[in-house]
Amino acid sequence: MAKRGRKRKAQQEPLVDEEQKKSMVSDCPSTSDHKEVTVVANSSSSSQTESKPVDQLTVLEETKNDSTKNDASAGDDSNEYSKIRRCIVQNDGEEENLVRLIGLKNLFSKQLPKMPKDYIVRLVFDRRHKSLAILSDDPKVQGTDDEIIGGICYRAYPDMKFAEIAFCAVSQAQQVKGYGTKLMNLLKMHAVTEGVEYFITYADNYATGYFKKQGFSRTIAMPKSRFHGLIKDYDGGTLMECYVHPSIDYTRIPEMLKAQREFILDRIRTISKSDKVIYPPLPKGWTPPIRPGLSSRGNDLACRAMSIPGIEEAGWTMSDLLASTASAKDSDRQRNHLKSEMLNIVRKVEEQHFSWPFRAPVDTNEVKDYLEVVTEPIDLSTMDKRIRKGGWYKSKKQLHSDMLLMINNCKIYNDESSPYYECATNLEKYLKVVFPDIS
Repeated sequence: MAKRGRKRKAQQEPLVDEEQKKSMVSDCPSTSDHKEVTVVANSSSSSQTESKPVDQLTVLEETKNDSTKNDASAGDDSNEYSKIRRCIVQNDGEEENLVRLIGLKNLFSKQLPKMPKDYIVRLVFDRRHKSLAILSDDPKVQGTDDEIIGGICYRAYPDMKFAEIAFCAVSQAQQVKGYGTKLMNLLKMHAVTEGVEYFITYADNYATGYFKKQGFSRTIAMPKSRFHGLIKDYDGGTLMECYVHPSIDYTRIPEMLKAQREFILDRIRTISKSDKVIYPPLPKGWTPPIRPGLSSRGNDLACRAMSIPGIEEAGWTMSDLLASTASAKDSDRQRNHLKSEMLNIVRKVEEQHFSWPFRAPVDTNEVKDYLEVVTEPIDLSTMDKRIRKGGWYKSKKQLHSDMLLMINNCKIYNDESSPYYECATNLEKYLKVVFPDIS
């Protein structure tokens, strides 16, 4: 792997003044009184800190509420998002917002136990950061910090038209209800009003699954010059990106998918003849014609099926029918089992702390001479794509060979004293664990 250099220091701007911060922190109620559970975690703010940017993701969920003054509700009553109370909160000095920021701080602190509390306080109360908060509709907690039952803390860069997500969490009582998607969709809808085109975040291996479901990808389409120097690089975090389309109403995606499905089915009905053409029943004692060269049981069954009037007219072929035989299904099961095993191996390797240099291809725009030294570049994301596409690896031994090639590439390019070389050595030892049957 290439040497990726030192961590870049992000641009630093003045944060909350010390007197105000002390006042805010001293007024924060204890997080022990809260029952919330964490949902997301990923923090790669531009603030310079030594703490890790990412924490474990527990599935992001939201709550049902009504709209509030800072963020408009999503239209009519037929849209379930119109029942969600939410607001955009920022440290503007107003008492109501400060109380809500305290609630957000308590929520993030409770649900992200590995994240230093002073780091969470610093970002949540930072005047450059904003938070989308979901509010409880229980009148008993309105106006208190307990009113916050979910939220996402982010920082927008208007000039560069992107925003970085720092924290995201939802209370335990509101999880496993599909609210995680709603929370992210609400943020996307609000982001359009701020001119945000991309969301970017660092995620650990526990969080990548959630972000993928929300439209995030490891492939960064945004030009690197737009975020270079504004956010920090973190070892062990996966950089992910999501494009926010300005014309899509993210609060109506289920309705759009339903309409698209109905449109496709309607088009199928206009050209389908299944309900218009009726073939006469097969005569008693009917036997199909024998085709030369087809003597196996599977071929015989396929031949019989193809001889039935209407099967060929419907577009079926011998290949289609042979693929549905027991032997073909057994072969598919074996391929799927091998695919599952190999994907599991790649996932286990990615979860190791020493695998961070191998998770994505080396950026040859930064490392100009890499391809002069390494003639066959390979990385874990490329292996993952090859496995999912199918047909590349016929056995686990071939995957093992690519793993060794990746390790060898790293050792060839980097000095023995470098951290990259050390990661390669550790990974080489770990291969004996995930490939116990391959020496």
